[in-house]
Amino acid sequence: MSEINYSVKYFAKVHIIFEKMRNFAFYFSKKMSASDKLLEVSDLTVSFRDEKKGWRKVVDGVSYRLERGQTLGIVGESGSGKTVSTLALMGLLPESTQVSGSAIFGSEKIDLLGLKEEEFRSIRGRRISMIFQEPMTSLNPVQKCGAQVVEMLMCHGSALRHAKCNKKEARQRAIDLFKEVMLPRPEKIFDSYPHEISGGQKQRVMIAMALVNNPDIIIADEPTTALDVTVQKTILELLRALQKKHGISIIFITHDLGVIAQIADEILVMYQGKVVEQGAAYSILHSPQHPYTQNLLASRPSTANSQQPIANVDAAGMPPLLSVRNLNVEYVLKKSLLGRPLQKLKAVDGISFDLYRGETLGLVGESGCGKTTLGRALLRLIESRSEQITFDGQRLDKMSQREIRQLRTKMQIIFQDPYSSLNPRLTVGEAICEPLRVHQPTAKGQRPKAKGQKPKAQKEQVIELMERVGLKGEWYNRYPHQFSGGQRQRICIARALILNPELVICDESVSALDVTVQAQVLKLLNELKEQFGYTYIFISHDLEVVHSIADRIMVMRGGRMVEMGDTDTIYNTPADPYTRTLLEAIPRIEN
Repeated sequence: MSEINYSVKYFAKVHIIFEKMRNFAFYFSKKMSASDKLLEVSDLTVSFRDEKKGWRKVVDGVSYRLERGQTLGIVGESGSGKTVSTLALMGLLPESTQVSGSAIFGSEKIDLLGLKEEEFRSIRGRRISMIFQEPMTSLNPVQKCGAQVVEMLMCHGSALRHAKCNKKEARQRAIDLFKEVMLPRPEKIFDSYPHEISGGQKQRVMIAMALVNNPDIIIADEPTTALDVTVQKTILELLRALQKKHGISIIFITHDLGVIAQIADEILVMYQGKVVEQGAAYSILHSPQHPYTQNLLASRPSTANSQQPIANVDAAGMPPLLSVRNLNVEYVLKKSLLGRPLQKLKAVDGISFDLYRGETLGLVGESGCGKTTLGRALLRLIESRSEQITFDGQRLDKMSQREIRQLRTKMQIIFQDPYSSLNPRLTVGEAICEPLRVHQPTAKGQRPKAKGQKPKAQKEQVIELMERVGLKGEWYNRYPHQFSGGQRQRICIARALILNPELVICDESVSALDVTVQAQVLKLLNELKEQFGYTYIFISHDLEVVHSIADRIMVMRGGRMVEMGDTDTIYNTPADPYTRTLLEAIPRIEN
């Protein structure tokens, strides 16, 4: 028996050595082949002008090589220079920015950093496409979704870069691509404006726009951030299939290390504008050498730091803070010439539940399932029908708009898209302080100070909260466009919490954050819940994040409640097949 075991171990070792030799030979042959080299970035440095400190380096000496058909994953904290380094390749940085180094692209050996704006037009959107992080601000709000995809085709020609296609061909190509990226009712969405579809659907439109001309390189800046796990899995599979079919190379920027594990061949880890670690994806994810990379992996949400559910809150005789009975929200999809509704969509269909004070209810489901619509209906931000909605003993469904406004200090929402929910003319300090000035909250325990609070005291309160959510107080006078996507989300969180409300609806409130800041914000939300007794409705497509913060979970599909229960039960022993599908689609780092 020992001889058999020895033989098995011997042949296993031989097999491993053979595989390593084969992989080495494969990568060596790729390195030796000049035709495979699609992009070579050398010593890329980007500096922004700071009025007080002069030129400030935000990208410092970044170098890497991208092979044809390869996926390079770029990870790092918000503000580490990930997006700025790729915007430089597209010529999309402000004219006042200083850019140095080189980025040699294609067999023509074009230096992207030396191109003029006119020269970029033949490359941008045709040979190099970008999927931007915030779809709502990237899409034209006054142009229909389909028209924006068609525009890309009409400007750059067909998907195979031959003669320009006509409008009929372009429309069919756009609809086919909408189907490929799993958009429901593609013909309807083709004729819809961006504000008429969900956040996840807008992101899929952006992905379709990037893919429409089959470019050589796709720069994907957090392309799956707004997507639920099942669609995220489908999109990753789609990108890999297109990559294999057309030899497309991908630069994939994300804070989700689970996603990076599913798609990247090599990983570049950035910190404060510099590359701290670079190498094969498996090596980086399973044996990171730099302390910063180790910290990123340790910060991922896991079952180990999940919250214990509140035990039998309803059985203890505690009245619910929020009680909802048979809530319905309908959208009119089609009207007659006289304005009569011909076709309706039930976005929320007969939802009923109770939410108890100090509880966190996680709300999960696919994009377009009605999660955000439900949250906004509860706050009376959109019209709805219900038998009864009671908040703290008061009937919300019977209140006038004036009475609802008086309750805004107790009910707040953190919106999904941080950029479009911030006023670009207000500094971030003014934006966070605005609720204090509007509502002038009265004293209540440790809640905001009494009515008539002086501007100096308000500013101090704002700066204190900014620092608690991971922002620097010295950024008080900066504007939203001067921040990264993750930093803007933290600004929105601070603005919602400045009044210390009783109920906070978090609509994908940590989806744009890197894992380290995400862990900090989740910890902050829990600390504030313990300190002030906050109650949360936490909307997210990330089931692992929901598991780490929620006491109970409600799963939604097609506007209906699929199942609801305590977090551990839903996560470990789901009753419905749909919930099991969601759990199986979670991107994980495999051992």
